[in-house]
Amino acid sequence: MKTKILILLMLIQTAATARNVDLSTVPKRNTVALTIYNSEDLTLVRETRVVTFKKGVNPLQFSWANTLIDPSSVELRFVTQADKLDVLDTTFPHDKPQMLYWNVQSDIDGEATIEITYFTSGITWSADYVAIAGADESNTKLEGFVRVYNNSGEEYEDASIRLIVGSINLVEKIAQLAKIPMQEVDKLEREEAKQLRDRAARNLMKDVSIVTAAGAASSPAAPPAEKQIIKEGLSEYFVFSIEGTETIQNGWSKRMRSIQTTTVPLKIQYRYRPQEYGEQLVRMYLMTNDKDSKLGQSPLPDGVVRVFRENGRGGLSYLTQQPIKYIPVGDKIELNLGPDPKVIFELLEKKFSRDEIWMHLRDADVYRRVGDGKIQIDVNSDVAGWDDHELYVQRVRNYTGKPIDIEVRRTYPGHVVFRSNLSPKLHDYQTVQFSAGVETGKHDLPFEVVRHQGRNAKQNNVALEQADVAR
Repeated sequence: MKTKILILLMLIQTAATARNVDLSTVPKRNTVALTIYNSEDLTLVRETRVVTFKKGVNPLQFSWANTLIDPSSVELRFVTQADKLDVLDTTFPHDKPQMLYWNVQSDIDGEATIEITYFTSGITWSADYVAIAGADESNTKLEGFVRVYNNSGEEYEDASIRLIVGSINLVEKIAQLAKIPMQEVDKLEREEAKQLRDRAARNLMKDVSIVTAAGAASSPAAPPAEKQIIKEGLSEYFVFSIEGTETIQNGWSKRMRSIQTTTVPLKIQYRYRPQEYGEQLVRMYLMTNDKDSKLGQSPLPDGVVRVFRENGRGGLSYLTQQPIKYIPVGDKIELNLGPDPKVIFELLEKKFSRDEIWMHLRDADVYRRVGDGKIQIDVNSDVAGWDDHELYVQRVRNYTGKPIDIEVRRTYPGHVVFRSNLSPKLHDYQTVQFSAGVETGKHDLPFEVVRHQGRNAKQNNVALEQADVAR
């Protein structure tokens, strides 16, 4: 299906009468640009056509039958001869519900370029990446692709394509246009909210101009040039512009390269984070979206990463497939490869003791610590507080044949003191994090947890103490 624009050429016979001349042109698109905003299932379409006008009133007909085009968003602009052309009115015929007419007053006989913009839904895109680690896992070859899906009912030939990457809060923009608090947006009338939404989206996309294919045309026998994606940084989001043009057929998808194959430095870390990865030690591939890693030109969009490793025999071993979130410039790309059978991770409790016991003597309504003189422990006394001392060893057996880095996070509710010489730090007020380099073989990482119980507990957080802990 293609949107139709017909021009009805009118000759003015007298000041009061006019008659139709033989009609019949469907001007071919000169250019078409798609700006695809996934988060709102919204695509801004800009198309230009060269139209021949006659002096007088020229009706232009636009049809969107069998498409997902939003008719209320359709706008007409004159790119050339703008001072000699004027839209008198826009009509939506009752007997043709998927069509509109513009009556254009022309002061010229001749050609002019018009631009028609509108929003459509049903056009989306997704990103995917392929990472191939070297045999020694010191770096990885990373390449990226985007795939555009067209289920809009309309076909777009030789279209320039832009992909909006990032989070854009249209509700906030609508509230700004309406000059109301964000919580009041839901109370707007449906039509008013829709108009404001279209205005907000247009404002966000207004910096994206039509770009036609650059360079000389190649011979029919020459292979097509490799498509590249140019990154433009805007204030709140990024636009990935695909160089040249692509034909996006209705009901089809097209895959295009977004990141050329580049060798990225790779770091391996073993992590224990129960809240993120469950009760297991997992192996992570870590990369950084920055210039030092030959990346960092722009954020990386949400997508799926497929990870392989060179097996040293001229082939590849499949490691994992994982979705990733939007990655800003400077952030890490973190790929979870799951548990490594060559690394055994165990938590062993070595010792338990209890001290700082306080009794509540009900008859006297006083508290006494056990050990401070003679205390009568009978039915008239209760245990009011105490400290539990738990000595642990984090045992790691490394059979990989090379040193590994381990990061451990453990959460302790209540009033807790964490003692060790592992240089711990707080990830949050109840979570301790420590790291260690582990050589091959068996290694024990000791630490002590002191839990203040009953009246001994004064707060709900973890305090860190640097101390040598006996194994």
